[in-house]
Amino acid sequence: MSRREAAAIAQAFLPARRFGNRTPYYYVRSKLAADPLYGGIVAVLSDSRAPLLDLGCGLGLLAHTLRRAGVELPYRGVDNDAHKIERARTAAQRAGLAATQFDTMDLATALPEHAGNVALLDVLQFLAPAAQERLLDAAVAMLTPGASLVLRCGLEDGSWRARVTRRVDEFSRWVRWMNAAPTRYPARDALERRFAAAGLQTDFAPLFGHTPFNNWRIVATRPR
Repeated sequence: MSRREAAAIAQAFLPARRFGNRTPYYYVRSKLAADPLYGGIVAVLSDSRAPLLDLGCGLGLLAHTLRRAGVELPYRGVDNDAHKIERARTAAQRAGLAATQFDTMDLATALPEHAGNVALLDVLQFLAPAAQERLLDAAVAMLTPGASLVLRCGLEDGSWRARVTRRVDEFSRWVRWMNAAPTRYPARDALERRFAAAGLQTDFAPLFGHTPFNNWRIVATRPR
């Protein structure tokens, strides 16, 4: 995303008061300009009309990038961080995002009902292994024909990128930007076996961009 587009979206995250906290604004502006995540997800969902459930949505940046790209599918974001959800709601209202909803929910203990597309972006590694398995099974069960489960996560492959990714995720917990520490990063072959057993068509693509992180876009689609 261009710096101009990132700055336009970030405007919705400015504080209501002149001297309020501008940290979310600068975070959103820099993340959208530097992280290749959102363009990669928009490319997958651009032709879909099925509703999207964004599990672990954070500030709801995916909703903003989808709408800016002209993707109008119904969007619901859930996250266990109530402060981020409140900011997501406020920013969506300011930006006039239609057909969007945000709710606080702990994915380790509960999941909303849904049928359509599912996004799991930078979420899996922060759940305990058993919770990861349950979440993936539930997400796969939500897919309707033609819909996709879209993940962005680091893969455990022994690379230097994998080591950097873990350290940065641990640092994010230490500074309290994330409210959980990473537990286990999935292995590519395990994900491929799981999705193949569910009859899904799978695509793996690196989303390193200009970052040192071992981030991958993983798309598992239920055939029509």
